[in-house]
Amino acid sequence: MDELLYKDESYKIIGACFEVYKTKGFGFTEPIYQECLQHEFSLQQIPFVPQPSIPMSYKGITLVQHFVPDFICFEKIILEIKSVSALTDAHRAQTLNYLHATGFELGILVNFGQFPKLTYERLACNRRNSAARNHLSRIGEQMASNQNNSLYSRLFAYFAGKKLLCLTP
Repeated sequence: MDELLYKDESYKIIGACFEVYKTKGFGFTEPIYQECLQHEFSLQQIPFVPQPSIPMSYKGITLVQHFVPDFICFEKIILEIKSVSALTDAHRAQTLNYLHATGFELGILVNFGQFPKLTYERLACNRRNSAARNHLSRIGEQMASNQNNSLYSRLFAYFAGKKLLCLTP
């Protein structure tokens, strides 16, 4: 049997999500769970970046629009949260698109809106898309050098493989 991808890290992320669900319950909007997870990740010392704005391109042209996953955790896992009655293929496609765009291999899709329990899905993208990662790294480097903006610096640091954010209480 194959080993789960990023087993320990994903276990910690999902555990934090269960803690938020146990404390808050279901029925709130995504921004409420987003903020609760930020606090829980900090309490559990899980490294994360909340809602990073990731640049996109089309045929070599940098787009004005960026994509914004809910979290990047451990510098390698996309966490997308929902508060809906049931997860759909559109939610799965969104998470998979984030994986393809970043070159990450694991996305976790969590739904806080289903009663009586939290639901989650692990979505793996086994093909490393190194071209996308290299392209995003070049964009991040250019933005960091052109603008003295902490977000751009954090994005560049992220794509350069440096630790971004681990808030502690």
